[in-house]
Amino acid sequence: MAASRSAPPAVPLGESFTHRLHRLHKLTDRVSQQAYVAQAGLSLSEGRCLAAIGAFTPLSVNDLAQHANLNKAQASRAAQALVDQGLVVKAASATDGRGVVLTLTASGRAAWQRVMRVIGERNEAIVSCLSEAERRQLDRLLDKLVRHAEAGDTGAGEGESD
Repeated sequence: MAASRSAPPAVPLGESFTHRLHRLHKLTDRVSQQAYVAQAGLSLSEGRCLAAIGAFTPLSVNDLAQHANLNKAQASRAAQALVDQGLVVKAASATDGRGVVLTLTASGRAAWQRVMRVIGERNEAIVSCLSEAERRQLDRLLDKLVRHAEAGDTGAGEGESD
């Protein structure tokens, strides 16, 4: 019996939303990595973690991974690097005997401000081709897509993309 062939997708891969979103992510991360190193002296993962700790302190490593959009191993390595650099303090969790919480040190707060400037500059550079009306519309649409994905209405597992 011959293997059945499925019909080609309605949208070519290069035109699919997930493919273009992932491509944009890769293109912007490359430049962001360079900016984090040049302006804050941190890797992209370290910068993302420092930003998340500063914004949502105190954080467990699991919460850090979620807020920094990293997996737990990446977040743990980045957090340890930040501890080793004296930017973050790791302390025992008051609620979880095996857990730790992460907070910024005084020098970590100064580094956090540098990272937040990098983030602001990168965001501005990425959307600079859009008008103010397009930026507002994109913000609304992204919020809507995030809520939809958080509600589990996307039909795909976490981390999957085309």
